[in-house]
Amino acid sequence: MTYTAAAILGVLIAAVLDLFVLRVRLLRRAVFWATYPIIITFQLLSNGILTGRNIVMYNPGDILGLRIAYAPVEDLIFGFALVLLTLDLWVWWGRRGVQREPRAGEGSALLRRLRR
Repeated sequence: MTYTAAAILGVLIAAVLDLFVLRVRLLRRAVFWATYPIIITFQLLSNGILTGRNIVMYNPGDILGLRIAYAPVEDLIFGFALVLLTLDLWVWWGRRGVQREPRAGEGSALLRRLRR
């Protein structure tokens, strides 16, 4: 499977999970699209550094060849899927009351014991 196919498959899976399985529907929210440019800016910056300095290299036969800030366009597609799925899970779990213990601001059990 090429990186192009994997990236497109990733977006399709993330979109189906968002719209139909988890029913978070971030793709239908203006706030998601209004804030996504912030994410993509930093993604382009980090991808540009990594690929521009040849820290990360791609097999030319596995990508389309279209690059933005040195990074293959597939990186942006795949990154979109990762961000969407991460935010979907965050919202989905949050709606179900899943929360990390201890709660934010309470500190760890070890720190509480040391303070006594």
